[in-house]
Amino acid sequence: MKKEWLTPEELALETGYSRQTVNKWIKRENWTTTPKPGVQGGKARLIHIDERVKSFIQSTRHANVPALLINSVQQMTATEQEQLAALLLREGIRGVLQRLGIQEE
Repeated sequence: MKKEWLTPEELALETGYSRQTVNKWIKRENWTTTPKPGVQGGKARLIHIDERVKSFIQSTRHANVPALLINSVQQMTATEQEQLAALLLREGIRGVLQRLGIQEE
């Protein structure tokens, strides 16, 4: 990450996680934040991208796949969850992997 300060949205885009997940990390990991200048209401924050944040983000790259899948599904809307379930039931895991271009070894 090249910038020293990022919004939760910017960090989410850089990492591939949702803004909500980044906001949970801010609270849980007690990251350093500051109010975003020029935004009324005081809710908009900037995250200081220090070594703690960089190290934590790096550790998520080796995430537990089942937990990552569960977290992803929980962030889907009910309609998206139904569509995913229908796809899995119709195609099975092999069909989904094939659609993703993942070949069995």
